[in-house]
Amino acid sequence: MDWDELASSVLAGKKITEQEAMNILNCPDIEILALLNAAYTIRHHYYGNKVKLNMIINTKSGFCSENCGYCSQSRDSSAPIQKYRMMDKDSIIEGAERAHKLNSGTYCIVASGRGPTTRELNEVTSAVLEIKNKYNLTVCACLGILKPGQAEQLKDAGVDRYNHNINTSENHHEQITTSHTYQDRVNTVNEAKRVGISPCSGVIVGMKESKLDVIQMANALRELDADSIPVNFLHAIDGTALEGTDELTPLYCLKVLALFRFINPTKEIRISGGREVNLRSLQPFGLFAANSIFIGDYLTTDGQEGTKDHQMLIDLGFEVDYETSEMPI
Repeated sequence: MDWDELASSVLAGKKITEQEAMNILNCPDIEILALLNAAYTIRHHYYGNKVKLNMIINTKSGFCSENCGYCSQSRDSSAPIQKYRMMDKDSIIEGAERAHKLNSGTYCIVASGRGPTTRELNEVTSAVLEIKNKYNLTVCACLGILKPGQAEQLKDAGVDRYNHNINTSENHHEQITTSHTYQDRVNTVNEAKRVGISPCSGVIVGMKESKLDVIQMANALRELDADSIPVNFLHAIDGTALEGTDELTPLYCLKVLALFRFINPTKEIRISGGREVNLRSLQPFGLFAANSIFIGDYLTTDGQEGTKDHQMLIDLGFEVDYETSEMPI
């Protein structure tokens, strides 16, 4: 297949077909550099050589009522994780200071649970008000399913972006969790959009889904018009329902990233959780399709040392993009 020709058609406004998407996921390994070069043509058109840095803080760990099979914080998980209730405002602000020192443009405030209580939301919004005054950071909140009025409160506090991942395809959703529906997740993304908060929604690849499921995920996020798309690769944790699952190879992960770039050409594609254990030595190649990464640790798993991430960008000749709240036109 002529990958450069396909990239040119995407830049001309064409939506790739399901068969073309499947061809990307089935790309012969010997053609991986050609595929990534084509994905980079699209990526460079909208983002140049800039990379957005995001840092995450887990403000509440464990105690979650949901039964998501991938998650160590789930009610069904026996993983030996650290558990704690909602952090106070000062601790959340301290995390923002760390993000600022690491040159992260986006600070992601995450809390476990089905959705935030009034007290938890007040703690977050009071912290955000100070963070926006003190640091030049884009603030993303990820607090679960939102109740009526909560999106407005987040918007008023200055939250720029709200993350709620669809995680998998609608058809595969009940294989991953049954304590909430796929539509619950879509509704929360749309609620953030309704009040003018930039929507962030992504996926976890490697949860025993089919290649068609992966294509459907990418197309669903195109339909949702998510501004930022975190692509996670399953890091199976002992004690979770998906313990021992190991379906991914570094080359397949690169094909997935290319697929998301071809289907969502103008969007921020972020290499997220599991990149270190799944992409391994091929991590730098992922940035020829994606234009964003997390730095530091994740929710309950360790990330790559921040200095190594910065060195990776220097070695690639990429620049840190500090204007993370601006989307390409």
